[in-house]
Amino acid sequence: MPSLTKAQTNAVEQLLRISTVIEQLGSLFDEAGASLYLVGGSVRDALLGRLGHDLDFTTSANPDLTHQLLKRFTPSTWDIGRDFGTIGALKREGDLEWQIEVTTFRADQYRNESRKPDVRFGDTLEDDLIRRDFTINAMAVDVLTHAFIDPYNGLEDLTDGVLRTPDTPEVSFSDDPLRMMRAARFASRLGFRVAPEVVSAMTSMADRITIVSAERIQAELSGLLLTDSPRAGLDLLVRTGIAEYVLPELPALQLELDEHHRHKDVYEHSLTVLEHSIGLEKTRGHEPDLVGRLAALLHDIGKPATRRFEGSKVTFHHHDVVGAKQVKRRLRALNYSNSVVKSVAKLVELHLRFHGYGDAQWSDAAVRRYVRDAGDELERLHILTRSDCTTRNRDKATRLRRNYEELEWRIDELAKAEELDALRPDLDGKEIMAILGIPPGREVGEAYRFLLEHRVEHGPMDRPEAEALLRDWWDARSREP
Repeated sequence: MPSLTKAQTNAVEQLLRISTVIEQLGSLFDEAGASLYLVGGSVRDALLGRLGHDLDFTTSANPDLTHQLLKRFTPSTWDIGRDFGTIGALKREGDLEWQIEVTTFRADQYRNESRKPDVRFGDTLEDDLIRRDFTINAMAVDVLTHAFIDPYNGLEDLTDGVLRTPDTPEVSFSDDPLRMMRAARFASRLGFRVAPEVVSAMTSMADRITIVSAERIQAELSGLLLTDSPRAGLDLLVRTGIAEYVLPELPALQLELDEHHRHKDVYEHSLTVLEHSIGLEKTRGHEPDLVGRLAALLHDIGKPATRRFEGSKVTFHHHDVVGAKQVKRRLRALNYSNSVVKSVAKLVELHLRFHGYGDAQWSDAAVRRYVRDAGDELERLHILTRSDCTTRNRDKATRLRRNYEELEWRIDELAKAEELDALRPDLDGKEIMAILGIPPGREVGEAYRFLLEHRVEHGPMDRPEAEALLRDWWDARSREP
């Protein structure tokens, strides 16, 4: 076991003194004859100076004893993870709130065809640490003695910025194939390089990811996309072939180029658009946005299916519409919520709409249609459309930026004058029924859509004008054969 430098010792001491919470918990377990260790991400993040208020522990105590001890520690406990040896607790101390998970030493086994482990509790800390995903997460600190335990040189890998597995990567990924995707997430989140033997195992074992449930894959993919720099992790998934099984539309964007039909690399372009969108999220004051990032990454996935060669040019007609359908299929297969699927598909379908703006001056009606069609996704569409400009032609880039700035300005001006952000007819459904004397039904919907279309084309009206227009429409409709 390597000795700690003074700086490392200070980091561990700071970690253990950050709150009396850790000391109190350690005393409870010690009195019960059980060992307790701070472990995994908590130790890693403390050494990186990033420790939050989520604390992970491992213990020799069984789950029943752990639950009893935690209930003495705080009234807020839960045992939803009991079958996996994990008991949770919430501890408040002044203005601070600590979320704690304590897991019995684990020594799981996986069958080759299994999606879940055969849960086995282990006898030693070393048994527990070797089953963890990476060496940087296989370090522990004895809560009582403050001893630093690092049997797999995680501290050295943390210092070097490298991802390795405690056991051989083949054994580790066979045990839990999702760790291959986790390598990509950590590579992006921490900016670490992945050890060559880990990359090699990911490549040779890529098909093993197919036994993992869609829900777990979705959670890992979302976690990767929500990092500050997801490009490295996504590229790792593509290079190792794992993306072929979890998001095949992404590597499909690597379209071959030839000397006669040149166009920009769609795959690299998509990663760049994602990077641009993350930058705009920050400058426009937004939190990391999963929907916007999915749309940025997948906005061009319809291009491989729609690529055509027309003389010396390559075209991708209707790739927006085709891409929206592909997005729905893929995100549903990954069990994303209906709201996420609907929002991402809408953004992909609308991402080209702006490009007609620079070709001809839009009327106010055209601007209203743009806002109406975007609906609640308008701000995300602003970000996606701006991010999609990756041209190296400085004049073209400047022109596109100015055009979109003008469009956003016109939207803002119309919104001030017409409440454009709540684009609705001048009469609602109840008012339509009262004016026409009709019950709820198909006719009310037809009248609503007529008034909405008029509002888009001509702007708002006062109530007498709207009532007169509605009555004229109803009379004309009644005279139709």
